[in-house]
Amino acid sequence: MEYKRQLAAPQVKPRLIIHGGAGNITPEKLGPEKYKQYRHALLTIVSKADTYMRTPVSSSKDGYSTPKYPSALDVATYAVTQLENNPLFNSGHGAVFTRDGINEMDSSVMVSRGYAKRGVGVTGLRRVKNPILLAKAMLEHGDEDLGKKVESGLENQVELDAAADLNVPSAQGHTLIHGETAETLAKMYGLELVDPKYFYTQNRWDEHIRALEKEKTGKGLATWSAEEYLPQGTCGAVALDADGVVCAATSTGGMTNKLTGRIGDTPVVGAGFWAEQWAEKGTPNNTTLALADLGPNDCWKAWRMYWGLPGSMVELSSSLRSLLGDCLPAPLVYHPVEQTVRGDLQTTRSIALSGTGNGDSFLRVAATRTVGSVARWAELPATEALRRVAGRGGELEQSAGDRWGKTGEGEGGMIGIESVVSRDASGRVISSHANILQDHNCGGMFRAWIDDDGMAVMRIFHPDGEQATQTKGLSFEGEDEPEDVWRWYTEKA
Repeated sequence: MEYKRQLAAPQVKPRLIIHGGAGNITPEKLGPEKYKQYRHALLTIVSKADTYMRTPVSSSKDGYSTPKYPSALDVATYAVTQLENNPLFNSGHGAVFTRDGINEMDSSVMVSRGYAKRGVGVTGLRRVKNPILLAKAMLEHGDEDLGKKVESGLENQVELDAAADLNVPSAQGHTLIHGETAETLAKMYGLELVDPKYFYTQNRWDEHIRALEKEKTGKGLATWSAEEYLPQGTCGAVALDADGVVCAATSTGGMTNKLTGRIGDTPVVGAGFWAEQWAEKGTPNNTTLALADLGPNDCWKAWRMYWGLPGSMVELSSSLRSLLGDCLPAPLVYHPVEQTVRGDLQTTRSIALSGTGNGDSFLRVAATRTVGSVARWAELPATEALRRVAGRGGELEQSAGDRWGKTGEGEGGMIGIESVVSRDASGRVISSHANILQDHNCGGMFRAWIDDDGMAVMRIFHPDGEQATQTKGLSFEGEDEPEDVWRWYTEKA
């Protein structure tokens, strides 16, 4: 059998993870019935997004070319749109209220490569039905805007009712846009605008009134409560596509009873979201192993060192490994290339992160950018970089000082994906791998992801925390249990 040398971009295995907020969520505050609702919603949404991710959007007419699948940007924003449409989550239809009883929403997207602006945010939205679609459109028009191809607005200029006095030919070179100007762009892009009443839900209104009354009587803050979970987080998704691009998409109604006009971390690049790609010389984790002098099994040893995995029970010969690679799915995406490594190895790493929690704390420590910087410049696995920032005892928690556990400051978590692709000097892909990232320092974080076997998994509490112990025997079933995606996409949905 003859193999062709692979010089093109690697067709990596697409990955996906979503979140629906984080905070002082405990089994007692959530209750079995609410738990079931969140579990059902998370598994349904991640399964629908995974099915969308694996469905070709176009195919070749001759039947021989590789079909085209949705991009990471498409998949992440598709997932967030589903979250925005579900009143359980603090975004879109489930957005919280400001102190004045108004719904004001923010959103953002960022990709590791492929678009000139890379990341954008919109804030102070009151009429855009799906805020994440406005951020997506703004990113997609960015190349045109930065290239100065738009001189007098979009081709299909429309008559603007609410903001007729604003001069908004395009998003220009801007990264962050607020309020009426952002909604003017939404109308220009042809996005759906709705009556503000659309965002009203009785549950969010009750939380809004109840918290204000507690503050008035001196029994607590209007933005955070020790007795109940008041949403102060976001919803979001991170996706990796077959071309190796990672995208973070995030949307929020903000903090319960925030000041009208307050801007949190969600639309701010490097605070509530981040994505980037960079190159490193040598093997992962900057090991001193000279890969050119090692056999193929030693390449696998380097990968195990990088991901912190234990050694394998049985080592296979290179010929047997190649044979199995032709017949069986490999733990990494298999590329049929020669075993000889030509020259030094170069590793391309990509990371995308979406944060949720107390946005003011994320802003103070530039949370998501800090994770990326630690991973990049300290040459650490992203899991460790994430733990140092969003994990228990990390930078976010420390930023609250002696107010930790009293005001909601510092609380939060992040989800993400890290992709690592290694090539030799000739450009051939030697190996590729992607890692799902997730950590939080508070009681819980609503999240779901597609695991290595293509199964849907959800979790709210720390697997090794006190909350996990409290769930036993209280009808909190299904944490970390792999579920069939198609079953949730069809029967459950």
